[in-house]
Amino acid sequence: MSQLDPPRSCSTPGLCQSVAMLPPAGHLLSLLLVIGAGGTVPSPRLAPQGCYVAEEAGERTFRCSRAGLRAVPTGIPNDTRKLYLDANRLASVPAGAFQHLPVLEELDLSHNVLAHLSEAAFQGLAGTLRHLDLSANRLASVPVEAFVGLQIQVNLSANPWRCDCALQEVLRRVRLAPGTGTGIVCGPGARSDLVGQEFLPRVGEEELCGTGRDGAQHSTDVALLVTMGGWLVLVVAYLAQYVWQNRDETRRPLKWAPALPVHSEDSSTLSTVV
Repeated sequence: MSQLDPPRSCSTPGLCQSVAMLPPAGHLLSLLLVIGAGGTVPSPRLAPQGCYVAEEAGERTFRCSRAGLRAVPTGIPNDTRKLYLDANRLASVPAGAFQHLPVLEELDLSHNVLAHLSEAAFQGLAGTLRHLDLSANRLASVPVEAFVGLQIQVNLSANPWRCDCALQEVLRRVRLAPGTGTGIVCGPGARSDLVGQEFLPRVGEEELCGTGRDGAQHSTDVALLVTMGGWLVLVVAYLAQYVWQNRDETRRPLKWAPALPVHSEDSSTLSTVV
């Protein structure tokens, strides 16, 4: 019977049901070939609920917007170029959260409740990541180390920034997305004279890294200079005092020592010799 012939009636109902449950011949042959070659049967990678894969402008995009996520999801295809995790409940980004995405170019983490970034949050993305959106979160400070090596354009607006040394250093390392600089405003945890003020104009006017962890080297250099200056002052003062005392000694008149009396025995001896 050829594949085009209509199926004949089966006299044994149980046998007919078993045959009907078998996969098509083509799929069965593929399965046998994979098993015979010692391979494994590939299993489909299901996207988390509320997430989906799409092609946007010819680039693989993974969207998980408004999916109620509380952690960075697993199962993201490793050929993803654009990843949208915006409008979720993410509170932190752990170390190496995206290191399995070697071609990721754009990452949107906006409108979450992010309050903490690991120093290695973007590990593995130094050569590919170009756009990063961290706006509308709860970030008061971020570690400078998280941005080392990244050549990115970042949106940091709408966060309650502490406006500290770390943020100042970050702003010196990254490029801000156009039109987002005015949205970097100092929050309630900032210095009292900075609260409610735009921070970007202050970056070039005031050095905030003179003290604390990031300013430790600067403080050490200042202390060393002060110490050396103190020793120099002491040496100069000692030399000045020494020169002044010697000048006073040279100005004093010379005093002749009194003549010693000559004993009679010495005189008689002298006469005899003569």
